[in-house]
Amino acid sequence: MLTFPNVIVAMITPFHQDGSVNYEAAVELAKKYADEGSAILVGATTGEGAVMTEEEKLKLFKVTADALKGQTLVMGNVGTNNTAQTIAMIQKAKDTGIDALLCIVPYYNKPNQEGCYAHFAAIAKSTDMPIFIYNVPGRTGGKIEPQTVCQLAHDFPNIIGLKDASGDLDYAGYVAANAPEGFHLYSGDDNLTLPIVAVGGEGVISVAAHVIGKEMNEMIQAHKDGDVKKAAALHQKYLPFMKGCFCTVSPVPVKTMLNMLGFPAGPFRLPLVDATPEIKAKCEQYLKDIGRL
Repeated sequence: MLTFPNVIVAMITPFHQDGSVNYEAAVELAKKYADEGSAILVGATTGEGAVMTEEEKLKLFKVTADALKGQTLVMGNVGTNNTAQTIAMIQKAKDTGIDALLCIVPYYNKPNQEGCYAHFAAIAKSTDMPIFIYNVPGRTGGKIEPQTVCQLAHDFPNIIGLKDASGDLDYAGYVAANAPEGFHLYSGDDNLTLPIVAVGGEGVISVAAHVIGKEMNEMIQAHKDGDVKKAAALHQKYLPFMKGCFCTVSPVPVKTMLNMLGFPAGPFRLPLVDATPEIKAKCEQYLKDIGRL
């Protein structure tokens, strides 16, 4: 049975200076977060999955799953805006050892709700692997409504969770109230983690946890334990850092910060480019403000 912790790190993908994937650094980073009690999501937005080849992503899934087997959950991003292509990727990913799949709401096509339902229904029918839906309208240009999410979760037992980055607490509250028992609702926005947990969410699939994973976990657990004052205090303390991780397009800030902290996160792949001097100065200050530099 899969165990879902409070924090799932939406992990960056380290690259060598020549642009190739640094699999050794990726495993090192994944082990660090697993040791902190977090689960791992690889090859997604923060991991620059959109500019990785299928072969690179499958190898990243495998080396991460092999390194963390039995220690923590490893989720792999397989979602695209092409239903058939997503299904084909799932058939290959199932042999890598990952525990669960993340599938984004189709971008650019902007399907209506009937199309969203049909897309995820076809995916769910193609595999017995656990599936998380990823709702992020700010990146996809489209949206799956909470009613559609809940219908899918009731109709297909392997649709087990949602990463919600809609920024809408009413959305999260509806899913928490109407999804099947045991459905895993995770915030996809670090700054809304505590509010989403407060309306019935389970935790966060996080960017900020690259640096403050222990603190994010402590905040969530404090609320679950009934210590709402402690949870609120931690939220208030780290909110500027959470928001700072998005001071320009993600994952530029967090990857820049990891490089500043001495981890070989490496460069970006186009169309992302290195942080400007102004953004680097902001990143340095965010790290200083939380005592990391």
